[in-house]
Amino acid sequence: MGEALHLARLGAGATSPNPMVGAVVVAGGRVIGRGYHARAGAPHAEVLALQHAATGARGATLYVTLEPCDHWGRTPPCTEAIIRAGIRRVVAAMLDPDHRVSGRGLRRLSEAGIEVAVGVAEREARDLNEAYIKHRTTGIPFVTAKWAMTLDGRIATRSGESRWISGEASRALAHELRAASDAILVGIGTVLRDDPALTARTPAAGRSPRRIVLDSTLRIPPTARALARDGTPVLIATTARAPADARRTLEAVGAEVLVVEGPDGRVDLDALLRELGRRGTLSLLVEGGGTVHGAFMDARLVDKVLVFVGPQIVGGPAPGPVGGTGVDALAAAWRVTRTTVRQVGHDVVIEGYLARSAPDGAEAARAREGAVCSPAS
Repeated sequence: MGEALHLARLGAGATSPNPMVGAVVVAGGRVIGRGYHARAGAPHAEVLALQHAATGARGATLYVTLEPCDHWGRTPPCTEAIIRAGIRRVVAAMLDPDHRVSGRGLRRLSEAGIEVAVGVAEREARDLNEAYIKHRTTGIPFVTAKWAMTLDGRIATRSGESRWISGEASRALAHELRAASDAILVGIGTVLRDDPALTARTPAAGRSPRRIVLDSTLRIPPTARALARDGTPVLIATTARAPADARRTLEAVGAEVLVVEGPDGRVDLDALLRELGRRGTLSLLVEGGGTVHGAFMDARLVDKVLVFVGPQIVGGPAPGPVGGTGVDALAAAWRVTRTTVRQVGHDVVIEGYLARSAPDGAEAARAREGAVCSPAS
């Protein structure tokens, strides 16, 4: 299963809106077939592994990171290929949360006389497809908030300078994260201050994520680098306060302008995420400044944080990474759970999942139990 999980990760950034899946065929104590889902519309991992194993698949065991499908989509059902190949046993890491599968695939195999098992390395499999799972169970994307800050918690100096708080190795890792995401979101403040291109500049990137800008009154200039006509979809989320002429100008340069009016006169983030989910966006990377991060935190829409901490101290009245309303009491604060800490170049990278504190402190206890620290790299 570890080999299957490794193979599945090779499809990162290319399989959406499908999951990442890896499969291996084992016979006589050795792997005789390997496969992974390379991109949406391409053959599924199980089919490729069976083709690789050829006639050796008869009587063998198939290990797969996700329950095989039993329905027609862009490709035929994997269950039929498994049955035809003569596989004796199927071991799946987890059930597929998609309502079209969700136990149906393993049930079909069992009815065909194939021994089935599920739950091997399930935690690793769920982590691998956390965005897919959230989208299939809630209809909205998995949201990761990412920022770089100094040791004293600033994302820029008091004059607004932020390049570069993180080092070259961290920036390369951030571009890998972009390449693996379906969409990247920033606020208009970031666009006006830094004019980011919002591209994934990494050799492994087959595409750049959809670019999304929150801009309640359409202040974004048509010359902004985020609006570059490079084949990547650009969405400007705005409100009814936006001038009609500004909207026409942006549409003329190829951007889509979407009015998502919230009750406070700002963009309704929950409605925006639901629209993105309807469009098949599984993962959203939020790189906005403190205002945008604060808005997402206040709305309880962040699933995960990725924080790059540079070994610098700037002091003074410099901006922090999370604004918004915040909380009055520590008991109501977000807790970062299942935390990992690693060193990348000269920086420290902290990654973890967000959960509100439990009244009895149980969440904090779980956070402490789940914390790990990996060796420096």
